Amino acid sequence: MTELNRRLFGALVAAGLSLAAGLPAVAQDEFITVASTTSTEQSGLFDYLLPLFKAKTGLDVHVVAQGTGQAIETGRRGDADVLFVHDTKSEEKFVADGFAKKRYDVMYNDFVIVGPAADPAGVKGLKDAETALKKIAAAKAPFASRGDDSGTHKAEQRLWQMAEVDVTSAGTGGWYRSTGSGMGPTLNTSAAMDAYALTDRGTWLNFRNRGNLTILVEGDKRLFNQYGVMAVNPAKHPHVKLEDGALFVNWLLSKEGQDAIAGYKINGEQLFFPNAEKSGS
Repeated sequence: MTELNRRLFGALVAAGLSLAAGLPAVAQDEFITVASTTSTEQSGLFDYLLPLFKAKTGLDVHVVAQGTGQAIETGRRGDADVLFVHDTKSEEKFVADGFAKKRYDVMYNDFVIVGPAADPAGVKGLKDAETALKKIAAAKAPFASRGDDSGTHKAEQRLWQMAEVDVTSAGTGGWYRSTGSGMGPTLNTSAAMDAYALTDRGTWLNFRNRGNLTILVEGDKRLFNQYGVMAVNPAKHPHVKLEDGALFVNWLLSKEGQDAIAGYKINGEQLFFPNAEKSGS
């Protein structure tokens, strides 16, 4: 390198450093982590909501989509700032154990039982989920379960208990199949097997690989599906981003957030119904 080139190179480096020094510092942690259910992700809700929230606040949201049981454990470990899940009993225990100060109702939809249009168990049109499950078990018709301790799985287990059906008696390879996976993969399994399944309506409406599956049972009040949101308590995990987490929670509960939830539709059909006006527990 000639002397002239060395001088030019040095001048360019100095100019670059000076320019960089003049730029505003970009924060490396302007995000929160939200542990949530696979249904909020696979329904497409977060793809719709999060850009609206970022436009309002400038804050990014990193979503860890898991079954509700796993999401709550993520919160217990302090690996999330906010939980957005759907098993009220587990959420209330999370609060009782001191991992959140309060939970809030944020929205609801419902579960439906889907199955092959041929309907070998003869449950089409029933409004009683308990009777439908009894008929499915009696027919030994294939049933695909998430089996992942998610909110949907917990709801399904409660319904089997109401129906007094011991699904473990089906045995490995029997009519009852546990996928150990999220709602989307479980519906894929159900479509491939022509099996019945319990699914949240939001994921179902966004699911494209339906094959012969159709909604067969809906409308039972026991299929109600409530979602709750909680900020993780810094008294348990001092590193959590309480202020930013509370910003997200409060936005979801605000009129703007509630209107955004109501505005998410597929083919004109609303997937979730805001109900933050209900008191939190």
